Amino acid sequence: MGGNEKKYIKEAFDSNWIAPLGNNVNEFERALAQFTGSKYASALSAGTAAIHLALILLDIKPGDEVIVSSFTFSASVNPIVYQGATPILVDSEPDTWNICPKLLEKCIIDRLSKGVRPKAIIVVHLYGMPAKMDEILKVSEEYGIPIIEDAAEALGSNYCGKAVGTFGIMGILSFNGNKIITTSGGGAILSDDKELIERSRFLATQARDDAPHYQHTAIGYNYRISNIVAGIGRGQMEVLDLRISQRRANFVFYNELLKGIKGVSFQQEPDYRFFSNRWLTVINVNPQLTGGITRDNIRMTLEAENIESRPLWKPMHMQPVFADCPFYGDEVSQNLFENGLCLPSGSNLRSIDLQRIVKVLLDIFN
Repeated sequence: MGGNEKKYIKEAFDSNWIAPLGNNVNEFERALAQFTGSKYASALSAGTAAIHLALILLDIKPGDEVIVSSFTFSASVNPIVYQGATPILVDSEPDTWNICPKLLEKCIIDRLSKGVRPKAIIVVHLYGMPAKMDEILKVSEEYGIPIIEDAAEALGSNYCGKAVGTFGIMGILSFNGNKIITTSGGGAILSDDKELIERSRFLATQARDDAPHYQHTAIGYNYRISNIVAGIGRGQMEVLDLRISQRRANFVFYNELLKGIKGVSFQQEPDYRFFSNRWLTVINVNPQLTGGITRDNIRMTLEAENIESRPLWKPMHMQPVFADCPFYGDEVSQNLFENGLCLPSGSNLRSIDLQRIVKVLLDIFN
């Protein structure tokens, strides 16, 4: 926490505005829009809710197809199934580890040849690393398929100086407990389309019509953020720049001390266009170059020292629940999953903590 979260929560109690309305909600949305450069923001109960509403706003229905990165967390894909649609999974490219623009186009051409036009593309900015938006937007425009950006892990990241989450027709954010800033649980939709944002707020509050009584002409959802939780968000926005610098400092520390180890590589910003918030510092371990030391050797050694690390996301095409979904790719994300590791990356890591972690890592390789 940054310090002012309690102040804004107290304001909500003092004003007796506890429900999903109030000044904290309004100010949190204003801060999100201002920080990202988006015209509008709609604060919601979760990032998953934001993706679900974005799909509803694009009129995704049963039988439709939605293209999505395979290398992601299941929350990027689950809402597609909520709508009765089919996830079409696309593999990553090796530079950013995000959805491959070439495979994306190959996928679209193949779906069209089968008589199906995908209704949307969900682009995930993995671990804070921006996807190759120039190439992806070109494909999107060529085939007339709108983009939803899943920037749940990437608040504060930008591509060519423009905030991720603001390239597509809508972008989504998450404020879950593990994100770079948190409201304990929460999310948001970003868009320059005022009508989409207003519609999202309407649907998120049970689609209650403007009437003196309770009347509903559409199916709604209980997806709006509360004024209490939004107060936490206001306080968190005040320290977001600091959190980004702290996460990036973690990466620099690890990268400098481990860059000489053969067989260990980092998720790098490919060139000047990419700026990652470094939500997590992640490494790829090649046992053929490390003398047989594997990702799991590292993970278990750290665990023995009471230091948590975690494998990278297991790709969706390898998940039992999505095994029957069409997949376009080879083995990029599978290899990353089998050899990749998330290192401790919290904003509150002290220098002594980082030194202890790196000492264990260096001892493994020495």
